[in-house]
Amino acid sequence: MTEQEQSVMSADCDVFVIGGGPAGATAAALMAEAGLRVVVADKDKHPRFHIGESLLPHNLPLLDRLGVRSKIETSGMRKHGIEFVSPYHGKSVRYDFGHALDRRFPYSFQVRRSSFDEVLFRNAAAKGAEVFEACRVSDVAFPEHGDPVITAALDGELRQWRARFVIDASGRDTVLASQLGVKERNPRNNSAAVFGHFTNARRLEGRDEGHITIVWFDQGWFWFIPLSDGTTSVGAVCPGDVFKNRGADMESFFRALIASSPEMASRLKDATLQGNVTATGNYSYFAKRQTGERFLLAGDAAAFIDPVFSTGVYLAMLSGFWAAEAVQGCIAKPAQTVKLLKRYEVRTQKAAAAFTWFIYRIREPAMRNLFMSPRNMFRVEEAVLALLAGGIFDGWKVQARLYIFRMIYYVTKLSHLRFRFSKDPRRNVGGTRAAVGS
Repeated sequence: MTEQEQSVMSADCDVFVIGGGPAGATAAALMAEAGLRVVVADKDKHPRFHIGESLLPHNLPLLDRLGVRSKIETSGMRKHGIEFVSPYHGKSVRYDFGHALDRRFPYSFQVRRSSFDEVLFRNAAAKGAEVFEACRVSDVAFPEHGDPVITAALDGELRQWRARFVIDASGRDTVLASQLGVKERNPRNNSAAVFGHFTNARRLEGRDEGHITIVWFDQGWFWFIPLSDGTTSVGAVCPGDVFKNRGADMESFFRALIASSPEMASRLKDATLQGNVTATGNYSYFAKRQTGERFLLAGDAAAFIDPVFSTGVYLAMLSGFWAAEAVQGCIAKPAQTVKLLKRYEVRTQKAAAAFTWFIYRIREPAMRNLFMSPRNMFRVEEAVLALLAGGIFDGWKVQARLYIFRMIYYVTKLSHLRFRFSKDPRRNVGGTRAAVGS
């Protein structure tokens, strides 16, 4: 036996969860609570830094079910709504979650992810999951006959576990999607982000201080997220091409983007950058396959969409609930496995799709105009607010009005195209294309 083979130990569990973020910790807590033997391996030690600090109102019932809402509430900043700022309209517009069609969830929280994720991770352990920190999974083997075998580095040696089922909740590491070769960039939203944290940024006043602000600018959009400790998270999301000429100095690149937006430059005029500026590419992606024989992908390990509506943590936790339900069913009733995994995949894809239609169009003039000139005809504005609060399954009353919104969008876009067409200098008065230059 080689020295490496001697260093490999073995253990067994019902479910092995790769990653202890919102998706993995949520699923682990629910499965352990149901009596399954659950192991969670997180590559980091908690607390650890993570971006994505804004929750949605519909996160709150999920936190209630996990029994951790009070812990989050003590450290989070209340978020009552969203502010959109458009230099193309010369104004800002604020939306209040309390005015949504479903008024049960009028607020949410802005959180430090280091604290938030640790609460969820420790909760999974308290529910009975066996958790390992600084434990990096390097391989998952799926023998033709037998249980999956997970190999990870822990305390300087290799460890192996045999599990009846594997949940990959490894976030943007996408362990299984990368290993299986099913990860793809999202061709409709190929973007990248650069971000940092500032103190003494100028915020909204009073009850609106906790609003997340979205600021459009020529190269993309900014997020502006106030945190309860006085720090403000600021990031710019732009098409990948914008980053090609960024140079070696990421801070200078970030500050140049800020300077190109009068609104952001004003809000950060007296602010001080805390720590380093960070950039991440390949911002939007998806796994062509999210389930398989004895495994499924949850949260960002399955897909990541543009964060303009702060959907990341909500979709991750929601998929954690659905993953726990699916895996418990697969273990209890193996004959139903194919059906249960298909249902899981359909649910997660449907949830993401509810937001992506808006996300794919958020930079288009027609969509900006609708957000900057709100009208509540047929209570459409209230339905859009319900969606932005996370109410993607709020029933036909919301869904019907969202379809009306889409119709309004397409009519608005058509009017924009007609206007541009009429202003085309290559057109003559009669509307036929001129011979020269056609």
